[in-house]
Amino acid sequence: MPKLSHFDEKSGVVKCPTPWGSWWQTLDEVFIEVIPKSPVRSKEVSVKCTNTEICCSITNEEIFKGKLFDIIHGDEIIWTLENKGSLLNIVLPKAEFKGKEQIWHSLFVKSGENYSADATIYHEMKKKMDLEKFQIEVRRKRRWVYLLFVQL
Repeated sequence: MPKLSHFDEKSGVVKCPTPWGSWWQTLDEVFIEVIPKSPVRSKEVSVKCTNTEICCSITNEEIFKGKLFDIIHGDEIIWTLENKGSLLNIVLPKAEFKGKEQIWHSLFVKSGENYSADATIYHEMKKKMDLEKFQIEVRRKRRWVYLLFVQL
């Protein structure tokens, strides 16, 4: 999957708000932003993840826990603390991307709170991901034309 240089910075992100922050997605990753009640240090954060489930706790208080909407590469997640501990970012690499749409309707399935995107947010997420797919396809075609030209 070709990486898109600064795609999100150029086109913006469509965030789904939650009580603890927000989440959003690209074709191959899901991003979770958690805003702690007060600044924290890394030793106060616990993010445990498998290919299908995630649990996030801050200062021994569970922020969220559940079965993820789809499969991820649980051993490849990344989390960082930013803004002097006032923002926790978690990146979940999607495992099932095969060039098709993998739009998550919600962060979790069948839990008390699944953090679903409402109809408007879901529509905007879909448009953004369609734009990302289009940009990938254009880059592939340009590369193919360039290779043909070089061989002539």
